[in-house]
Amino acid sequence: MSGPTTRILAALELLQSRRQISGAELAERLEVDRRTVRRYISVLEELGIPVTTEQGRYGGYRLVAGFKLPPMMFTDEETLAIALGLLAARQLGLASYAPAIAGVEAKLERVMPDNLKRRVRGVRDTTRVILPRGEPSLDDHALLTLTGATEDSRRVAFHYHSPDQGRMARTIDPYGVVFRQGRWYVVGYCHLRQAMRSFRLDRIDQVQALPDTFQRPERFDPARFLQDSLSSWGQAHEVRVLLHTDHKSLAALGTFMPECAGQFDAHGNGLLLRTETDSLEWFAGWLSHLPVRFTILAPDGLREALRRHAEQLLAAC
Repeated sequence: MSGPTTRILAALELLQSRRQISGAELAERLEVDRRTVRRYISVLEELGIPVTTEQGRYGGYRLVAGFKLPPMMFTDEETLAIALGLLAARQLGLASYAPAIAGVEAKLERVMPDNLKRRVRGVRDTTRVILPRGEPSLDDHALLTLTGATEDSRRVAFHYHSPDQGRMARTIDPYGVVFRQGRWYVVGYCHLRQAMRSFRLDRIDQVQALPDTFQRPERFDPARFLQDSLSSWGQAHEVRVLLHTDHKSLAALGTFMPECAGQFDAHGNGLLLRTETDSLEWFAGWLSHLPVRFTILAPDGLREALRRHAEQLLAAC
């Protein structure tokens, strides 16, 4: 963790988020010893923040009941993280959550001191986060219900609109939610198929959390499972694109998605990109943003998708 000032602010946040917290837990969370924790509590008391101490086996520290901090205190790094998070949230295809995002911004501005308000507004007005456009949702509350059920380890039921089999009732144990290339997915154990499956949220409606609970596998990575399953089910397309640039120029671009990291190999006078995508149309749009020349080696469908994308751009001109 950072220096003493950051730790003291972190201690205050922990005190505000708990009814009571022990000195041992504060020391562990702040990565300091018990004596240092007592010193931090003294600093808070000197600043006029009323902290009470309960002695004994079940004792600890707590804020005086009803105490609220009028200004919300954030470090510059925390302010930037909040502002960027709100910017990114606007790009995730969750139209129904736009009022909630605006509400968060308004609440933060109401309690933040003036210098942090200016910082957040500056980031909002001058910074852009470009993410793939999300697919429209059938159920505006699906994501909220699924993330809550995942956190509470509760089974869910919903209707899934499959292009091949039509509308089907499904019941799953949701292990995680993933945003990948413009689409939201929920990954979990499907009781109909008696196996792990992933489902696109833009094909889901009437999501309901059930009273039944489940045990989530330890260290389960929903993003890794989704990537592997798309490949194994034949839904992913193997892509090979020759970029007419070098590693140094590539590193300076800063426009590549994380999935491409480490998949660039020297090839003649350029770099060979090997990756996979479950949407040739999306990948063609991504390629069109690259500020370097490139040659598509495979698949042929990607060339056609890029040609259609180029024709749409030309038509717009």
